[in-house]
Amino acid sequence: MRKLKGGGALPARATPKQLIKGLAGGFFGVLLLGLLGQTTGATWLMAPFGATCVILFAAPGSPLAQPRNVIGGHLIAATIGLAALYGLGDSLWVMALAVGLSILVMQVFRAVHPPAGANPLVIIFAGQAVVGFDFLLYPVLLGSVALVAIAALLNNIAEETSWPNYWHGIGRNERE
Repeated sequence: MRKLKGGGALPARATPKQLIKGLAGGFFGVLLLGLLGQTTGATWLMAPFGATCVILFAAPGSPLAQPRNVIGGHLIAATIGLAALYGLGDSLWVMALAVGLSILVMQVFRAVHPPAGANPLVIIFAGQAVVGFDFLLYPVLLGSVALVAIAALLNNIAEETSWPNYWHGIGRNERE
């Protein structure tokens, strides 16, 4: 029971600038993807992108919020979800296996992005009649790239720090 006791301090309160950035990032990210979907008639929004917005705009310094993690994590988990759906079906054990494999592969490729863990569930719940392999292009790839682009814009407005910490594998500390 000692391990469940806690004892750490709460994180610092968000500054007004951080609060506005979170609001603006979530608003513009979802709005952009929704408008792209309405304009093209294709699916650009998926529920995990809401959670991606939280990480990108409320915790941009986190490793989980870096472009490699956002884009790579979503692609990895969606690929596994599609392979599981088309190769194994849509049962509960397939969903569980797909989520577990997504976590494992994201860890192996150092591209962990927690919202992406929901991708296999979204894909398998939607089913083969709704989701095909084009789902990897949009919403997954193009949607995650669009969110990263908005994050690059908003997270660098009037900031003393720069975002992202790394793009593909070489961080600021490794370049210096």
